Amino acid sequence: MNKVSIVGVGPGAVDLLTIRALNRIKDADVILWADSLIPAEIANLTNKNCEKIATSSLTLEEILSLLIIRYEEGKKVVRLHDGDPCLYGAISEQICILTDKGIEVEVIPGVSAYQAAASSLKSELTIPNEVQTIILSRAKGRTNIPDNESLEKLAAIKASLCLYLSARHVQEVQDVLLQHYPAKTTVAICYRVSWKDEFIKLVPLNEIANTTKINKLIRTTLYIISPAFGVKNKRSKLYSPDHSHLFRQVNES
Repeated sequence: MNKVSIVGVGPGAVDLLTIRALNRIKDADVILWADSLIPAEIANLTNKNCEKIATSSLTLEEILSLLIIRYEEGKKVVRLHDGDPCLYGAISEQICILTDKGIEVEVIPGVSAYQAAASSLKSELTIPNEVQTIILSRAKGRTNIPDNESLEKLAAIKASLCLYLSARHVQEVQDVLLQHYPAKTTVAICYRVSWKDEFIKLVPLNEIANTTKINKLIRTTLYIISPAFGVKNKRSKLYSPDHSHLFRQVNES
């Protein structure tokens, strides 16, 4: 049975695609891709007969209309999303409408920018006895957020906090975070992660607004605020010689 594939292509680098994502792209008759967020190198992985439709100037209704028409023509239709489509991908409304039309949908995950950024920094965002929680969120903007998920409440946890879609509100973000994290807390400012022009810079929390402004960062910018950045030589129990678990028993005799 034919279906529409919503495919996460990761943050930008072609070699961060999953094998399943690559297979769907190569097998597609039609792809609709967010050309403002996904590099052309990924769209060009299609076969030579594939129809490629850029969607940066289209509305949701126009995109869905194209998906439905091409599906009804019997085409293998692939909708490309940057990063992981289940994170700020606006896929739920697409799936609801397609499902109402009797169209089967599959979703293929992709590497998210926070994962690629942490890897680029060679950093683990969960450190034993320091921080064990990662929060993915964004600042309040034109799209509201629930009161119980306000930045003030999330920052109070002092976890590793990854903020998407927040560069336009970075001064407000900085002011709120300074109420909960020390001013010298290290923040990774990550722009176009894994692209050829990737920009990642570590700065103190009290400098993120100024650094963002100086470098004219507005879109595709991620902030990672984490106590883990300042921790060194912390060892977990998992591989400790005196730690027993299901696959390794310690002889205490």
